[in-house]
Amino acid sequence: MIRPRRQGRSPHRPFRLGLTGSIGMGKSAVASMFRQLGVPVFDADAEVHRLQGPGGALLGAIEARFPGTTGQHGVDRLALGARVIGQPAEMAALEAIVHPAVAAARQAFIARHRSHPIVLLDIPLLFETGGERAVDMVAVVSASPFVQRRRVLARPGMTAAKFARLRASQLPDHIKRARADLVIGTARPKWQTKQQVRHLLACLRAALAR
Repeated sequence: MIRPRRQGRSPHRPFRLGLTGSIGMGKSAVASMFRQLGVPVFDADAEVHRLQGPGGALLGAIEARFPGTTGQHGVDRLALGARVIGQPAEMAALEAIVHPAVAAARQAFIARHRSHPIVLLDIPLLFETGGERAVDMVAVVSASPFVQRRRVLARPGMTAAKFARLRASQLPDHIKRARADLVIGTARPKWQTKQQVRHLLACLRAALAR
């Protein structure tokens, strides 16, 4: 039986389902499945791209802290990544700029969709930023290390060294799975993963209707 994680309290309206997972685990594909099934999706990565894109609200603060990493096309992600990946203090400085802005956008998204029974909050660093405290349930998307590595190294511009640095900056998959309310596996055909998503939504909607 699916129950909200906030025991002793009524879940939010709308019900906030947090979705997270490490790089290459298939989280974006799963979020798309929820969207296709009628669930509004807040994409934290897309919001970061918007805030850091041309004319983005965070360009000034990022350029001030990391000179030479922005331009007319927004943030130079390769240049900024080279400054912060594998550098905990620099990454923390960037997060202090980005996370509050993303949190504000997330709250605005929830307010816009308050008439919906369920919303999905797609947040890659949900556990790393303490975001699990703001959701009613956490679903972690997971696959085997072999599948993860194969997917990530197939991306343009990705190297084994960069992948290792990115993975080191994230909470290990086995810890995310242990802290999750449920796990959605993606090391299988997509139709099987979508069956999991359909089943989760059916159970969740039934639980909320009680």
